[in-house]
Amino acid sequence: MTTITLVQGDITRQSADAIVNAANSSLLGGGGVDGAIHRRGGPAILEECRALRASRYGKGLPTGQAVATTAGELDARWVIHTVGPVYQASGGDASLLASCYRESLRVADELGARTVAFPAISTGVYRWPMDDAARIAVETVRNTPTAVEEVRFVLFDDRAYEAFARQLD
Repeated sequence: MTTITLVQGDITRQSADAIVNAANSSLLGGGGVDGAIHRRGGPAILEECRALRASRYGKGLPTGQAVATTAGELDARWVIHTVGPVYQASGGDASLLASCYRESLRVADELGARTVAFPAISTGVYRWPMDDAARIAVETVRNTPTAVEEVRFVLFDDRAYEAFARQLD
């Protein structure tokens, strides 16, 4: 049984086997969580992302998919990069957002990760409504078979923390 915990704070300060990055499809860094992970994790993450772009993901990582790299200088073994849907562009397609969590857990299982820290995927510049994103995230993690022992949602502010806490009640 997977334990789900909530933490308010900075995902780049978490100690976990894997930290999930809400990446953009380029895998080359960006704003929000993505930029913070690349800045704190250092150049090793970007190097591996560039190699992935040069090999398997020439057109970028598709929305809803996930891939792992080193965690560089973060207190983790791996970063699992997943591309969340843009709310307006996807028409609010919940299956794409759920896929981010499912695919990240699948990659975590392949790696042997036991603790995984997730941000609230797509809730920043991709504008997914927080309450709906929290519902999708919690339901998907609860209903996805995985060997991961702890899923930790690391939430940046009070609003996000409260939305996820309501889903756990």
